[in-house]
Amino acid sequence: MSEIGPSELGERLADGDVFVLDVRPRENYRNGHIDGSYNAPVYHDLRSGDHAALDDHMDEIPADADVVTVCKAGVVAKKATSRLREQGYDARTLSGGFTGWKHYEDDTLLYRVASAVRGLF
Repeated sequence: MSEIGPSELGERLADGDVFVLDVRPRENYRNGHIDGSYNAPVYHDLRSGDHAALDDHMDEIPADADVVTVCKAGVVAKKATSRLREQGYDARTLSGGFTGWKHYEDDTLLYRVASAVRGLF
């Protein structure tokens, strides 16, 4: 499964050439999200194996965009990425999920160490 790291996503967002799809529940999204991202609250559906739950949101996802899927840690977002790829989208998963993104944004020691060894994010 193809992934993208937080720093590369940050660069892509600055260039404006990526669509970020956040699949976390609406409440989690309201409590914090990547600026400009779109929320399709299908986390629980995807987690339980209902990969088609994302289909109701396909009209909101530009067909010609590079899509990056986001959840809390990246595990459930991989299911969204897989579904999008089945539907013909160019999609990748944000490694470390929104948790990794927050560490990147805050430039935490954990993020710096993890990115140096490229193991966590």
